[in-house]
Amino acid sequence: MARINGIFLNVFLFLLLVGSGCKAQTPSSSALPPEVTHRIQTEIRSRYNVPPQINLTLTDPKPSGLPGYELVVVTFAGGTHTTTHDFLISKDRKTLAHLEKIDISQDLMSKINVKGRPVRGNASAKVTIVNFDDFQCPFCSRMHSTLFPNVIQSYGDRVKIIYKDYPLVEIHPWAMHAAIDGNCLGEQNNDAYWEFADFVHANQKEVAGKSRAEAFLNLDKATQTQVQKHQLDQQKLQACVTKQDESGVRASIAEADTLGVDSTPTLFINGERLTGVMSEEELRSILDRALADSGQQPPSSNAKK
Repeated sequence: MARINGIFLNVFLFLLLVGSGCKAQTPSSSALPPEVTHRIQTEIRSRYNVPPQINLTLTDPKPSGLPGYELVVVTFAGGTHTTTHDFLISKDRKTLAHLEKIDISQDLMSKINVKGRPVRGNASAKVTIVNFDDFQCPFCSRMHSTLFPNVIQSYGDRVKIIYKDYPLVEIHPWAMHAAIDGNCLGEQNNDAYWEFADFVHANQKEVAGKSRAEAFLNLDKATQTQVQKHQLDQQKLQACVTKQDESGVRASIAEADTLGVDSTPTLFINGERLTGVMSEEELRSILDRALADSGQQPPSSNAKK
């Protein structure tokens, strides 16, 4: 369930021939001949399975600092979404290379804004799980059922779990509404948010109903069940649900895009990115390693059963 930028595979370095036969050395920083530009576009489309509706444009070569190669920036544009990727082209115009740059100037978790987000587990725990979640995604539902209740019961005092919004609005028509409703609850009460998340993930088919309008109604009703239980401000909640302000969710989506998220669920466990549904065994192995790295003992084997 990838966004547009999910079609671009991440690789350290690959080489591909963009020409054959012998050619004279191309002067540094000259414009690319049309036939070379065409070969580059064709190779990129083939290797990355780029859909035809995505437009590719190239900049003129620039100095790269790497002997024998120059920098070419390729822009992928589709609809309102644009992304750029740096490529290196040899000065003889025969070889193209893609070197992925990884920013290690700061801890990855520090790039994720979790201020004000509801937390499950020990808020002071040294191991943090951030899950970019979509309430309508069936794979997210499976991941949610893996995290809760068994894993959180075993690791609850050693980890904290935080959900961030990444609704795939292109294919999930009520995911944005669900994210906003959940956040309306989270602004007032931590437990109300998580109970809403539990309900929606466990009852996606029932929530969906027969239409988007019915799904919206079911989601809004689910928020109302939390009012009396947690003594929420009914007027404030109703105003928030009615307004359906997407700005907070859109900010979370934009943040996720900068982190390379392109599908759900995507988890970050103390900076390690994990994409897709994991088994409980896999998740426990990763959590045990994160705990050991932070100087803590994992739960006993008996506690995990």
